[in-house]
Amino acid sequence: MTITVGLDSYRFHATHGYFDEEHHRTQPFVVSIKARLEKTLNIKSLHDSVDYGFLQKVVDDVFLNNNKPQRLLEHLASQIVSILAKEEMIEAVWIRIEKPEAPLPHEGGVPYIELEWERETQI
Repeated sequence: MTITVGLDSYRFHATHGYFDEEHHRTQPFVVSIKARLEKTLNIKSLHDSVDYGFLQKVVDDVFLNNNKPQRLLEHLASQIVSILAKEEMIEAVWIRIEKPEAPLPHEGGVPYIELEWERETQI
């Protein structure tokens, strides 16, 4: 049995990007995140699981409550994983960050990064 808790297509505006001009105006971001829980969990209440509201709060903390704009989405995704990895019941995390208005040579496509993390098993 696999249980995954997720938040899909969470849209918000923030000031992150590689180019300096991206730090002076907000632009849209779309984050989808999935947390795979331990297979051995006996889930009987929300305290035994991961609240998808918690996933949204982690994204907010990294993207919106960060005092300094970050240049790389990969770094932001890593920060999210660092927070979620502290939750022992989370076995794996998948994150997709889309940046619909990223500066591209011409119109077309949705730029994104994806990050996958899995807890190392102890032998």
